Amino acid sequence: MENQLVIAIGVFVVTYLLIMSEKLNRTAVAMVGALLMVLLNIEAQERAIHYIDFNTIGLLIGMMIIVNIMKKSGIFQYVAVKAAKIAKGDPWKILLYFAVITAVASAFLDNVTTVLLIVPVTLVLTDTLELNPIPFLVPEILIANIGGTATLIGDPPNIMIGSATGLGFMDFLINLGPVVVVIFIVTMIAFKYGYRMHYRASDENKRKVMKMNEKLAIKDPVLMKKSVIVLIFTIFGFILHQYLGYESATIALFGASVLLLISKVDVEDILFEIEWTTIFFFVSLFILVGALEEVGVMQFLATQLLELTKGNMVLTMMVILWVSAIASSFLDNIPFVATMIPLIKSYGVMSGLDVTPLWWSLALGACLGGNGTLIGASANVIVSGLLQRHGHKMSFGYYMKIGFPLMIVSIIISTVYLLVFII
Repeated sequence: MENQLVIAIGVFVVTYLLIMSEKLNRTAVAMVGALLMVLLNIEAQERAIHYIDFNTIGLLIGMMIIVNIMKKSGIFQYVAVKAAKIAKGDPWKILLYFAVITAVASAFLDNVTTVLLIVPVTLVLTDTLELNPIPFLVPEILIANIGGTATLIGDPPNIMIGSATGLGFMDFLINLGPVVVVIFIVTMIAFKYGYRMHYRASDENKRKVMKMNEKLAIKDPVLMKKSVIVLIFTIFGFILHQYLGYESATIALFGASVLLLISKVDVEDILFEIEWTTIFFFVSLFILVGALEEVGVMQFLATQLLELTKGNMVLTMMVILWVSAIASSFLDNIPFVATMIPLIKSYGVMSGLDVTPLWWSLALGACLGGNGTLIGASANVIVSGLLQRHGHKMSFGYYMKIGFPLMIVSIIISTVYLLVFII
């Protein structure tokens, strides 16, 4: 058993370090690590499959299908151009409207999808206004991660936490929604006054924005109507799922299958566009962390945490919030949360405490912590790449000077919120 413990920890640490290095594809590394756990008899194949959270996997696949179909209608570009025209071409108002759109979209779609849809339109508008796009895209990155914190389906860590604990859509919205709104407002105020010189454009360039025709963005009006209706019913299903006794994956996959049936799109094309690398990354992480549970590592770490905090819920909550935030600034928050979930569960069993407040600490720390650096969340990396292809470079240091202080502010706000309203 002792040999198995050493091997399991060794495989896990090496896999984690290789994922962090970003020198090799993270999915390939995670898959090799997971299968080594099986080949080295740390966990049997049947047990390994048992550790895979198929609710998380199903929810991700379902939402990916819905978003991929919606994209084809052009609705997201339509909404963005329409918002810019309502703002009458004013740069600050455009940023504010886009921030609201980004926050709402991130609450119901994944962050990567949201920025992939909003960033290209932002670049077109900043080119038209002859402005530097970076002061527009940095807030959009931050807001994407902030908005995603508010709901069960907004960010992968929340999906994982919800699936592991049975906490539903309304639980997340009620407990995390209020603090997310406050953090959103504080973040936008910071940009309003800290970057005000960057949000000025000539009247001539504003008129160019007003001449844009948002209707040209709609590629398929019928598909747009169908996909919006299905999305609304799916979100309504998420709101009610825990009261009806259905898992969130059931709701997402049902909405996705209905939309596939009525949209007349090429089903093979849509399924091909699913981010299978992300799906297999999740599957592999579940097996890796399951191996640590199998050999008793999680129970040991939970014991150490219990000794450190003496069972004090407030202290434990603060440790998880701040450690999650700092760690998620520099590490991928998905493997971090995958490791923390069984640790908190073990802590709850050993302490006999209701650990629900710890789940909110983990969600806030992991999701908001991703704003700290350029590699803290997938959305950050995607936007950086899009900027580079557009001829603008955003360095790690430049982003960190803005993102890290604002991330710390958001965690301070979360600290106050948790102490006042959650405990």
